[in-house]
Amino acid sequence: MEYTKLGNTELNVSRICMGCMGFGDPTNGMHSWTLDYQHSLEIIKRGLELGINFFDTAISYQNGTSEQYLGKALKALASRHDVVVATKFMPRTPEQLNQISTQNHIETMLNRSLSNLGMDHVDLYILHMWDHRSNLYDVMEGLNNVVKAGKVRHFGISNCFAWQLAEANALAEREVFAKFVSVQGHYNLIYREEEREMKPYCDLKNIALTPYPIPHTPYPIPHTPYPIPHTPYPIPHTPYPIPHTPYPIPHTPYPIQCLSQWSFS
Repeated sequence: MEYTKLGNTELNVSRICMGCMGFGDPTNGMHSWTLDYQHSLEIIKRGLELGINFFDTAISYQNGTSEQYLGKALKALASRHDVVVATKFMPRTPEQLNQISTQNHIETMLNRSLSNLGMDHVDLYILHMWDHRSNLYDVMEGLNNVVKAGKVRHFGISNCFAWQLAEANALAEREVFAKFVSVQGHYNLIYREEEREMKPYCDLKNIALTPYPIPHTPYPIPHTPYPIPHTPYPIPHTPYPIPHTPYPIPHTPYPIQCLSQWSFS
């Protein structure tokens, strides 16, 4: 297994991160194909044996049971100091906008995740999608508060544009808040939009990229309830083609191995 620092942080992580969306009670959530605890435990154990020390879950995965399975398995199989645990939270729903502040929402969701995981802190706390309904200052202050409280070591963002990430970290720098240290975006051999702006920006700022590839699956990917608004401004054609990699992908009969090797090149 190869290891690397997670962006600008001190976290030493395996280059392969185990995503935990497939773990959780199949009767308690949006997916009926998730694995029960015993089968999840076997996969986590094998991952640890192969050198994986980086695990990514979310409170939305099967209503928190993915977090519960992961926390229980790691407690049985590993020392807390030997693993890097990331979890994610969603922004407030429209119904919650007048019920709870952004800062209190972040703390409440984190406390639920810590309870599910059976841990006193997480290494990486990820905003699952850009929060379009909240003031950016409130979001960054709320995340900075949980870092100062010692419940989170670092925080990241998933599913956003490069300009949003740049704006957020610029605000954090002005206000002396902690910054986003990682980005989790959709990226694979077919969907390569992240190469246009996000990857160059993250390379410049040494922000970690932890993409989710969504390889071929027999399970349909559900549509998001948040449609992308139509814009009258088409994306201009660039005269700069994406260069080919000089590193050929070795032949493999397994698509996921091919995808992993391409991602590392």
